Amino acid sequence: QAHLVESGGGLVQAGGSLRLSCSASGYTFSNYAMAWVRQAPGKEREFVAWISLSGGITYYADSVKGRFTISRDNAKNTMYLQMNSLKPEGGGIYYCAAGLTAYGRRRWRDFGTWGQGTPVAVSS
Repeated sequence: QAHLVESGGGLVQAGGSLRLSCSASGYTFSNYAMAWVRQAPGKEREFVAWISLSGGITYYADSVKGRFTISRDNAKNTMYLQMNSLKPEGGGIYYCAAGLTAYGRRRWRDFGTWGQGTPVAVSS
């Protein structure tokens, strides 16, 4: 059974950095694209970043481009999100998800496997 576990969330001051991790088990990690999605309080989930099977192709939401970096280590079955220059509006629950490459970044809502999320709070 596929399983994803996020970690690394916490409270940080605006302008600070955090590194999130997503550990995968129960399936062949390198066979699936991965994404980070966040949900701010009272809002819908929104796309943050997407990475291809090998990690060679990445996409970002405009709101995080240039500040966040998504990466993966297929040997460790782990994906990461390095978040720099964090802004207060970047807070929320961050989820990682695994899905078919054919879905691309636009069909992240159709990704079949999701973690439980890790909370990020950014103080101003």
